[in-house]
Amino acid sequence: MAFEPQPIVPGVSIREGYSGGCIGRIVEMHARYYSQASGFGLTFEAKVARELAQFCEHFARGRDGIWLLECDGQVQGSVCIDASASTEQGAHLRWFIVGDALRGQGWGRELLARAMAWVDACGYARTYLWTFKGLDAARHLYASQGFALVHEQRGQQWGVGVQEQRFERVGRSAASAP
Repeated sequence: MAFEPQPIVPGVSIREGYSGGCIGRIVEMHARYYSQASGFGLTFEAKVARELAQFCEHFARGRDGIWLLECDGQVQGSVCIDASASTEQGAHLRWFIVGDALRGQGWGRELLARAMAWVDACGYARTYLWTFKGLDAARHLYASQGFALVHEQRGQQWGVGVQEQRFERVGRSAASAP
């Protein structure tokens, strides 16, 4: 399902699908933001680069989704849905970020809403994500889309010890979605 870009600001739009250079830009945004905000380093950046590249290489239209927030042609945000294991685990929401220039202007809410509308249209029974304690703005956005905290543990999957959190959202059929 494709959504038409609805720019709120001239030169800013959301596009669905891969765009040349988006892997590098998404990795860069994650590496810079989480290095400064949480002390994440090489382990995190390499994990994002490796897993995002694998996702893009195995991307299946109609099963997986990627949305890019662009400002004057440069990627300033992203969200992806990896549904490669959706039957067993649910659809996996990944690589959700908005760059510094557009953060706090409602673009994260819009990216997430588009991804969740697509998930609902696809009929996925469950969507999940991993994050960590302390990302309150993101957690608020997840809650607004029906995600709930289902598991918490101390871990180091991103190279630094944090209180990891798994959030899940029960699917809504396209007919019952608001």
